[in-house]
Amino acid sequence: MAGRPLNATAASLLGFLHEGPKTGWDLVTTAQERIGKFWSLTTSQVYRELAAMERDCLIEPGEKGPRDRKPYALTDAGREAFSEWIGREPGPENIRHPLLLTVAFAEHLPPERLAEMLAHYRAAHERQLAGYEDLLSHHDLPNYSAATVEFGIAYERAVLAWIESMDKRLANEG
Repeated sequence: MAGRPLNATAASLLGFLHEGPKTGWDLVTTAQERIGKFWSLTTSQVYRELAAMERDCLIEPGEKGPRDRKPYALTDAGREAFSEWIGREPGPENIRHPLLLTVAFAEHLPPERLAEMLAHYRAAHERQLAGYEDLLSHHDLPNYSAATVEFGIAYERAVLAWIESMDKRLANEG
């Protein structure tokens, strides 16, 4: 691979291209649907990575289609770069959870306000849990894609259990 080491965003795009040629827009949509809940990626990142991967000969553009959209396909160098990336140790995760940051300083909040925030997060996580459960039960997902959805279900249940424990903590203070 020429140039730079493959980053996780570029690697995910190469992973999706293993399924066949896709336009930038197709890749944005696929990424949002399949990994968007646990890996953030913006439209501008996708197009920036596509340009860099094309320069590095990891992908090649096809003929332009409707609305000047061109599909990209993997090259042998792209397959090799992806293979190298997927075999690497993923590295540690980094929890960035806005509610946890607020709770860390919750002594500076009126308890009613914290309760409102918890209720808001509870509703959002209940919706997300329902969405994951629907996805798992109504779509024929590939085996490992289903495993990521199952992780999402477990995560949402854990967050909801934690929110319930926070409700009890607040009730004990009152």
